[in-house]
Amino acid sequence: MYLYIKRAWDIVLVLVTAPLWLPLMAVLAALVKASSPGAVFFKQKRYGKNRRFFMIYKFRSMYTGAPKDVPTHLLQNPEALITPVGRFLRKSSLDELPQLINILKGDLSLVGPRPALWNQDDLIAEREKYGANAVPVGLTGLAQVSGRDELPIEKKAAYDGEYARRIGFLFDLRILLRTVFGVVSRSGVSEGGPK
Repeated sequence: MYLYIKRAWDIVLVLVTAPLWLPLMAVLAALVKASSPGAVFFKQKRYGKNRRFFMIYKFRSMYTGAPKDVPTHLLQNPEALITPVGRFLRKSSLDELPQLINILKGDLSLVGPRPALWNQDDLIAEREKYGANAVPVGLTGLAQVSGRDELPIEKKAAYDGEYARRIGFLFDLRILLRTVFGVVSRSGVSEGGPK
């Protein structure tokens, strides 16, 4: 029952806040376009709920020659591939803003495990142990507010499993509030993965 409420809550919250994020998206799109050649948006194949694939949207934060399907934590020197505007977007998490469109389309929820890359079989296998692949993926999640890039895959999957067990309105609300604090403080952002 909560999953229906969750979907309705996602749509209402995204639409109500549209007057705030639409102008911001327009400004950021202009900055991305002006800062380096290439498309404004970056699309990538990701795992959704029940391991179904979808295309996730982001602002392009890397130069056009950067590998497209390699998780950042596996890149040798991610800093060299990130544009100056992209660095700001990633540190502030504003590169994720176009995913509000994914939420309206039903690909994502506001809260849930972050969608894994199509080739991140290790993360998907770990999540399967906890039943975390069966819940809607999200713009933010328990793993993101508990360490984000600094967490190894096993720990991320364990947090995703905890979310799957505790999923509910108050838990989602708590994660959203922790996300706001995390974005403002830029905690857990680490290019190149766990140190």
